[in-house]
Amino acid sequence: HSQTSEFFFVALTNILCGVIASLSILQLISVVNRSLFAIAFQYSASCATSALFTRPLCMAATAIDGKGIAAEIRNEIKSHVSELSTRPGLAVILVGERRDSQTYVKMKKKACSEIGIASFGFDFPETAPEKEILDCIEQCNKNPLIHGILVQLPLPPHIEENVVLNAIAHDKDVDGLHPRNVAQLSSTSTHVGNVRLNWENLNEIPFPIPCTPQGCIELLDRSGIILEGKRAVVIGRSNLVGIPVALLLMHRNATITIAHSRTDDIKAVVKEADIVIAAVGKAYLVQKEWIKPGAVIIDVGINSLDDPTSKRGYKLVGDVDYEGCKDVASLLTPVPGGVGPMTIAMLMRNTVNACIRSEGATTSEE
Repeated sequence: HSQTSEFFFVALTNILCGVIASLSILQLISVVNRSLFAIAFQYSASCATSALFTRPLCMAATAIDGKGIAAEIRNEIKSHVSELSTRPGLAVILVGERRDSQTYVKMKKKACSEIGIASFGFDFPETAPEKEILDCIEQCNKNPLIHGILVQLPLPPHIEENVVLNAIAHDKDVDGLHPRNVAQLSSTSTHVGNVRLNWENLNEIPFPIPCTPQGCIELLDRSGIILEGKRAVVIGRSNLVGIPVALLLMHRNATITIAHSRTDDIKAVVKEADIVIAAVGKAYLVQKEWIKPGAVIIDVGINSLDDPTSKRGYKLVGDVDYEGCKDVASLLTPVPGGVGPMTIAMLMRNTVNACIRSEGATTSEE
C-alpha cells in the first residue's frame, strides 16, 4: 500500500507543477481535493481486495433441520385437520415381516394418531398371494372412510409391484406413483389454453406428489433457497425419487441434470451444481471434491454400515460424505434427521389433501 500511495503522490506533484501557472487559487484547491479523493479511494479498494482474497470463501455448512421443519409442517396439518368436517383416513398395507418396513409403518401410524388422521392397517404374511393384496386394495378403493392408500415397499418377489400400485385408485394414491399422477407431474401445461399450476406452493397442486421428492422441495423452500435459474444436479434416476424430484425442480424453473451410474465424469457434472440432490443408496458416494463451494446438498440416501461402537451394531449414513462436504457446502441435510422426517410429513399432507378433494368431488356431484 505504501508503494501505491507513493506513486499517486508523485503523479499528483507532476500534475500540479504542470498546471499551477494557469490555475487560479480556487481551481488549484479543486484539483488537489479531487486528487486526494482518488488516492483515498484507491487505498480503500486495495485494502478491500486484499481482505476478500485472504478470508475463507466458505465457512462450515449449516445443517438443514429436517426434524424441525417436518414438525412445523405436521403442526400445520394438525391444525388444518381440526377444521375439517370429515376425518381423513389412511390405509397402510404391509406384506411380510421385514423389520425396516414394520418400523416405517409404525412411524406412519404414530404420525396419523398425532395429527388426527384415522389409520387402517392391513398386514399380510410374506407368502400372501397377489390376488389377496389386490382384493384388499379394491375394498379400500370403495371405502368412503379411506382417502389415502399406501402399500409399503418393497413387496415380496412373487408380487408384481406395478400391478399392485396401479390397482390403487388414482385419487387415493398418496404415494403419487399411479400412472395418471405421474403423467400429471410430467406435464408442463405450456400449450395454449392449458392452465398452469402454481408450483410455488405444492400444497395447492390438485393431485398427489411423491412424498420424498415433495419433502426435498419443501426443505429447500423453507431454508430460503431460490430455485429459479439455479443449476441443479440430481444423482439417481429412480421412479421413487430421482425422476419426480427432477420434474419438480423443472417446474420451479431450475436447470436440471440427472446423473447416474453411466454418467461420464460424474464428479465434474456434480461440481457445476448450485443444488445437489443425492438419491442412489450408496454410502459416501459424494465427496467434498465433487461439490462447488457454497452449494446446497439434499441427501436422500439411507445406508446401513457396521459400527461395533453402536448399541445396534450399525449406523445410518447418507449418500454424501457429510463430514467432508460440510466444509464446502453452504447448507446440507444430515442423515438421519434430514429428508426422512419430511417423507412422513408429506404423506400426511397428501392424505389430508385427498380428503379435501374427495369432499369437493362429493359436493359437486350432489
